[in-house]
Amino acid sequence: MNPDGQFKKVAMVQFEHILPGPIERVWEFLTDTKKLPGWFGEGTIEPRPGGAVSLMGGHIRGIVTQWQPPQRLAYTWNVFNPGDARSHYPESYLTVELEPRGSEVALTLTHLPVLDRFEKQNAMGWHTFLDMLGAVVRGEPTEPRQTYMQRNAARYGVNLSNLKQ
Repeated sequence: MNPDGQFKKVAMVQFEHILPGPIERVWEFLTDTKKLPGWFGEGTIEPRPGGAVSLMGGHIRGIVTQWQPPQRLAYTWNVFNPGDARSHYPESYLTVELEPRGSEVALTLTHLPVLDRFEKQNAMGWHTFLDMLGAVVRGEPTEPRQTYMQRNAARYGVNLSNLKQ
């Protein structure tokens, strides 16, 4: 046992995407229950610190830790398997920051910590969601999620028929 502080590194995944503005419109796609299904799936995010987060039919659950429209949204991220009352995975944190850049918006997504065994899958998943978000924000039709996943699985070297649990 070491009574002194220890310095450790935490694995994370971070993306920056440029989207068409204005910033308020991008914020709506990230938080509005009516717009979430177009890119993320069915879900709700209560618009306040301490608000409940339930995404993908309750597969992802958390609590809003920062609600600063239209610049910053952060919440805890807990993965639940169907029928589970508690998550068997460590809690992690998702932060989305928006910054206007002329007529565009820089979106920075940070997810941490990410377990080593999930780093590539996590990157593939977020890249897929961000590709879909970009399409809906631009007013383009989205392809089936599986199409984006296959493209991003190849990018990150993920075998979709053998996903880690």
